[in-house]
This record gives sequence, structure tokens and C-alpha cells, in this order.
Amino acid sequence: MQITDVRVRRVAKEGKLKAVVSITIDNEFVIHDIKVIEGEKGPFIAMPSKKALDGEYRDIAHPINSSTRERIQNIILDKYTEVLEAESGTKVEDV
Repeated sequence: MQITDVRVRRVAKEGKLKAVVSITIDNEFVIHDIKVIEGEKGPFIAMPSKKALDGEYRDIAHPINSSTRERIQNIILDKYTEVLEAESGTKVEDV
């Protein structure tokens, strides 16, 4: 599995949500609405989810194992950093 495209849409309003991302896998499959969230230990991703009848949010698409999740997160956060640097014109440290 190769992530062949990453599209980052920054969120302008204040808050923990920093961007919404779409990824393309193998030029054949797209996952929309992956969120970049600023946490206490730095940014992380949240997979697309919907609210269930019991009020809990459940992922509607997600990696099966932690190594795949980490790989996807690293690719997304690297692209997010590139977008921040392009917008600011300077290198962003430890996004």
C-alpha cells in the first residue's frame, strides 16, 4: 500500500482542529476527513468517524494495526508541516 497523494485543508478558526486531510492510496482509493488535531504531546491524526446512536463516535475507516496507523500519521504530519512552512515562508520546528 502506497499513499500516492495527500491534500491538506487548513482550518482557519481557533481550536485544537488544525486541518482536514484527504489521502489517496495506490492512486485508486481516497479517504476524506482525516483530522489533524493539536494534542498536549503534539499533533496527531483522527480518522473519519460518525456519531453512533449511543452518542459515541466510531471510526468509519481506520488502519488495522498500529504500524500502519503510524506510517499514515507520519506521512500526513510531514505534509501538514510542508503546508505550514509554505504558508509562513519559514521552517516549522517540531509541529
